[in-house]
Amino acid sequence: MCRTGYGPAEPQTRRRAIRTFIRTNHKIRVPSVRCVKEDGSMIGVISTREAMKLAVDAGLDLVEVSPNAEPPVCRIMDFGKYRYNESIKRKQARKQSMVHKRVVKEVKFHANVAEHDYETKVNHTRKFLEKGHKVKLSLQFRGRENAHRELGFEVINRVLKDCEELAMVEMEPRLMGRQIVALIGKKSAKSHGGGASKSSRPAVETKT
Repeated sequence: MCRTGYGPAEPQTRRRAIRTFIRTNHKIRVPSVRCVKEDGSMIGVISTREAMKLAVDAGLDLVEVSPNAEPPVCRIMDFGKYRYNESIKRKQARKQSMVHKRVVKEVKFHANVAEHDYETKVNHTRKFLEKGHKVKLSLQFRGRENAHRELGFEVINRVLKDCEELAMVEMEPRLMGRQIVALIGKKSAKSHGGGASKSSRPAVETKT
């Protein structure tokens, strides 16, 4: 049987290592490079040995930034500082990605919720908060419950009280049609004192 391609697939970690490998200093083996100064100004095509000498004299590194160019483009820079800045950028990108992956969880209550059911729903709410999710608390009025809406507010305010050590209130309980809605998020060092976070509106998942 004929096989196409270039052999077995490499492990993901190996492929990632190849993609992120950057030649520096004596690992640059080509005879000449197009050299760029630390400030971005172009020196031009010079021998790799001469480029290395310029980097050493400046107390910096010679870093290959465009290996596929002809000749390769190298820049004189502080490679340690460059790697540090790149790691900070990657961490910020991962953090931002995690923020967008978070969703709003919805936990539903009723005005006449039983104590055991109430405790279960509060535990779900606390677990969602601990994972960094926002939680939408909703309470739907049914039939004659509409005549005693103050009981619904009592339930939602009780939830807020039972979760106050974890949660900050992003939207106070309010009546919307035939239901009460409130929004809470995880309390953090930066969020003490309340206030809604400015983030894009995520998807809503419901916990009944």
